[in-house]
Amino acid sequence: MKGKALVIVPTYNEAENITGIIDAVLALPGDFHLLVVDDNSPDGTANLVKQKQQNSEKIFLLERPGKQGLGKAYIAGFRWALEKDYDFIFEMDADFSHNPEDLPRLLKTLKKGYDLVIGSRYVSGVNVVNWPLSRVILSYFASVYVRFITGMHIKDTTAGFVGYKRKILETVDLNKIQFVGYGFQIEMKYRAWRKGFKIKEIPIIFINRQKGVSKMSGGIIREGIWGVLKLKWKAITGKL
Repeated sequence: MKGKALVIVPTYNEAENITGIIDAVLALPGDFHLLVVDDNSPDGTANLVKQKQQNSEKIFLLERPGKQGLGKAYIAGFRWALEKDYDFIFEMDADFSHNPEDLPRLLKTLKKGYDLVIGSRYVSGVNVVNWPLSRVILSYFASVYVRFITGMHIKDTTAGFVGYKRKILETVDLNKIQFVGYGFQIEMKYRAWRKGFKIKEIPIIFINRQKGVSKMSGGIIREGIWGVLKLKWKAITGKL
């Protein structure tokens, strides 16, 4: 199965990582294109992307006026991808916590007939490197909690290394997506699962960022906890 593949990378102050991640993605087999969605990073991330664009037609930049959250950045990227007729759309962090070399495996899985593929930290144990134990415990049990509430059989429900076939993004009403952090990642998987799309987890090794600053916050964690209950309630009441 042929098709155009796009990797969406949201950025806010990722100047230390962005040129490296661009080079790594473009060096992969499979003809991946890359869209950077930058939220007006004050450290000049967007300018570095523009410099790389001078040497490649596979690099694209979507600039937004301010920091609006991960979920909204991805939704803007999804809309752009659909307008440009991409068949396979991937989410990936800019900080190398997701290994770009895993992208061909994710693409291969979609081409085998799955609609949604998840680069999973927990499908074969706990594959996380250089995270504090407290963060590992929080992330792991967050997924346990989500599985319990929603009934999804997904080991890594908050994973941010994800690939979609375009029909998911065409079917899920992007206007109804509410959440921006952990909640966004859970909500997209839950809506796809509710609609009966074929989902596959494949194991990856997640490595904590070496450069830059994490965007995780207490508010994002709270959104994930309460967001799952809201999603379940909407599903029960037929409002999802």
